[in-house]
Amino acid sequence: MDKLEKMFEMQRGLNVRILGEDVDRLHQQETAKWILNYARALQQEVSELVDCVPWKWWAHYQKMDVQNARVELVDIVHFVICLAQALGMSAEDLFNAYLKKNEVNHHRQDVGYVKKDETDSLHI
Repeated sequence: MDKLEKMFEMQRGLNVRILGEDVDRLHQQETAKWILNYARALQQEVSELVDCVPWKWWAHYQKMDVQNARVELVDIVHFVICLAQALGMSAEDLFNAYLKKNEVNHHRQDVGYVKKDETDSLHI
């Protein structure tokens, strides 16, 4: 088992503990609710990460809180995995989708990405 698969397994266990059941067994309406919950939590964790970085250009006393930023990043990863699982994705599915999207992003840079192409990610 690789590290990403282990993270997915651990997150599934935590989610079952929190929800009382596996997201794979939820009805579509419940699944949609949890996707929204996870997306909102992810958004909040990103905001907490932003708060770790000095953003008040007029306040020279501020320092970046690297340790807490790392904790917030881990929280973000937790919710990314939750979202993937709620969407029916395994660690392998996420990895393969990442590889394909990375190719798309490189291609966009190669051709001078100036206009959105709604079809370039349909294969992911």
